[in-house]
Amino acid sequence: SRAIKTNQDLLPETPWTHIFYNDFWGTLLTHSGSHKSYRPLCTLSFRINHAVGGMDPWGYHLVNVLLHAAVTGLFTNFSRILFGDGYWTLIAGLLFASHPIHTEAVAGIVGRADIGACLFFLLSLMCYVKHCSTRGSSLSTWGWILGAGLCAGCSMLWKEQGVTVLAISAVYDIFVFNRLKMHQIIPALYKGKNLTLFFSIGLLTSWGTALLGVRLYWMGNKPPSFSNSDNPAADSDSFLTRTLTFFYLPTKNLWLLLCPDTLSFDWSMDAVPLLKAVSDWRNLHTVAFYAGLLLLSYFSLKGSSNERECNGRTVMNGKQNANGHSCHSETEYKTLEVKSGFASKEENGIKKHEMQKLQLPSTENIVILSLSLLIVPFVPATNLFFYVGFVIAERVLYVPSMGFCLLVTVGVRALYVKAQKRFLKNLVFCSTAALIVFYGLKTVVRNGDWQNEEMLYRSGIKVNPAK
Repeated sequence: SRAIKTNQDLLPETPWTHIFYNDFWGTLLTHSGSHKSYRPLCTLSFRINHAVGGMDPWGYHLVNVLLHAAVTGLFTNFSRILFGDGYWTLIAGLLFASHPIHTEAVAGIVGRADIGACLFFLLSLMCYVKHCSTRGSSLSTWGWILGAGLCAGCSMLWKEQGVTVLAISAVYDIFVFNRLKMHQIIPALYKGKNLTLFFSIGLLTSWGTALLGVRLYWMGNKPPSFSNSDNPAADSDSFLTRTLTFFYLPTKNLWLLLCPDTLSFDWSMDAVPLLKAVSDWRNLHTVAFYAGLLLLSYFSLKGSSNERECNGRTVMNGKQNANGHSCHSETEYKTLEVKSGFASKEENGIKKHEMQKLQLPSTENIVILSLSLLIVPFVPATNLFFYVGFVIAERVLYVPSMGFCLLVTVGVRALYVKAQKRFLKNLVFCSTAALIVFYGLKTVVRNGDWQNEEMLYRSGIKVNPAK
C-alpha cells in the first residue's frame, strides 16, 4: 500500500525529481520517520507502470516476471564462465529459476527492488569479467571497468545491497581469474607483481567508498529507526540475547535456502523466538553452521599443495585428477580443445596466457566465489553494522541465492566425478533433477499463497500467529 497505492511519487502531477529526494515509501529521506530505503530506480519503474496501466496489478506482475527471467538468463550466462558449456551450467540456471525462496521477490511487487538490484549486480559483474579478460591487451578494458562501476551504482539505486557487487568482483579477479591463493596475495603485492590487478582492486575500493559516502550523506547521516516488533532482538536490553539471536539468524536463513518448506511473508515479532540462554538447543545449529563455513573457507583458500594445473586439468603426482580443476571428463576436454582449434599449445604455438583463457576455474576457486556471493550481499541484513527493520525477509535472499545455487552445483559436480560406478553417477544426476522438480513444485504451491490477501495471511498463521 505505502510503496504504490498511497505513494505520491507515482502520480503524474508529482514532479518526477521528487523520487530522488524521497525514500521507497514516498517519505522525505531527511524526515525522522523515514526508513532510509533509498531506491529511486525501483520507484521510477513503479511510476512508469502507473503511467501505463494505472492501478491494474497485471502490468506490475508482468514486469517482475520479465525481470526474473532476465536475471535467470544473466546468471546462467555467468555460470558458463565457471562451469563451461554443458549440463552443469544448465543445472545452476534451473536451480536459480525454480527456487521457492524467490517467490516473495517475484510475486510480491515491492520485491522488484531485489530483482532489479540483482539484474544490475550481474551486469556489473559481467562487465568486470570482460575487464579482466581484456586487461593489458586492449583500451576497451577501461570502458568495461567504467561500465562495471556504473552498473554497481545502478544496482545500489535499486536496493542498498547492490553495492556489494564491487567486493564480489574483487574476489573474482583475485581467486578465479588470477587463481591466487591466500598466502600469495601479500607477497605478490610486496614484490610488485600483478600491479594491474591491484590497480583494478583499488579502483573498485575507491568507487565503493564513494558510493557509500554519498548515500550516507544523502540520507541525512542518520540511521533509520524501526518499531520494536520489527526486530525484537535489536530492542533487547540483554547483550547475550542480541548476540546469540543475531548469530543464529544467518543459520535460519541458510536453512530456508536449503529446505524452503516453511515460508512466510512476515517473520517479525516472535516468529523466531529470541535466544536468551547459552543452553538453548538452537545454539548447536549456530555452532555447526559457522564451523562448516569456516572449514569450507579454509580448505578452499588453502588449496592443495601437491597439485599443479596442466592444460585446464589438475595433475596430482603425475596423474590427472578429474575433480581438481574443471571436473569435466577426458572426452569433454578434448571436445573443448577441438572446438577451440587447439589440439595442444606446443603443436599450435599457443601462448601460455592464451591457453590459460581456455581453462575453467578449479573447484576450490568456484567455492570461494560461491561463498562470497552467498555471504557478502547478505551482510547488510545481519545487524552487524546497523539494525534492520526485519527478523527474516525472504526477498533479501534473492541475490545471495546465486551463491547457494553455485555451491550446490559445484558440490553435485564433485560427487558426480568422485563416483566410480555408472549407477552412482546416475543416482547423483537423478537426485539433482528431482531437487529441481521439487523446488519448482514448491514454487507453484507458494505462488498460490500470493493470490490474494486472505490466502497470504492464512499462509503466515503457522509462522507468526500473533501478527
